[in-house]
Amino acid sequence: MRNIGLFFGSFNPIHVGHLIIGSAMLAHSNLDEVWYVVSPQNPLKERHTLLADQQRLEMVRRAVHDDYHMRACDVEFHLPIPSYTVLTLAHLGEQYRDKQFSLIMGSDNLATLERWRNWEYIIEHYQIYVYPRPGYENCPHASHPNVTIVDVPMMDISSTYIREQIRQGHDVRYLLTEPVYQYLTEMHFYEK
Repeated sequence: MRNIGLFFGSFNPIHVGHLIIGSAMLAHSNLDEVWYVVSPQNPLKERHTLLADQQRLEMVRRAVHDDYHMRACDVEFHLPIPSYTVLTLAHLGEQYRDKQFSLIMGSDNLATLERWRNWEYIIEHYQIYVYPRPGYENCPHASHPNVTIVDVPMMDISSTYIREQIRQGHDVRYLLTEPVYQYLTEMHFYEK
């Protein structure tokens, strides 16, 4: 049974930090694949800053296109909005009975896990692989038997920062993969 790490996010846009995390998770855990699950609506975030779902999915596809251990996943596009992780996990479990699913999240998300719908069920029934985020070194639940802190380079790159740099006319090419940078530039995303 293949173990799939689900990395949920808006990916608005996906950047090299996301890919480094996915790669490190594959190298330092028992995950066989990382699926980047593009979320149409995170219940804890506002939607007005998001590009269209298909545009963000296309950027993820371009970012992972040549890595057979990673894939873009649009499962939440077909589920009720807002997206609740527990419902996505149940749906994927029914759809892919031959796969085991685990979660990938930053320590900032682990720190707010208690705000998630049915968080107790999630932490009791799924392995959670956590990458460190600056300022969240001592998280609640870090010692739970289903939580594994993975040694991933700590980076302070965010999609918010990238969008702001683009709005200000600054070069972000080294924060994105070349295919994502080309698509984003051609489409003039985040320029205004």
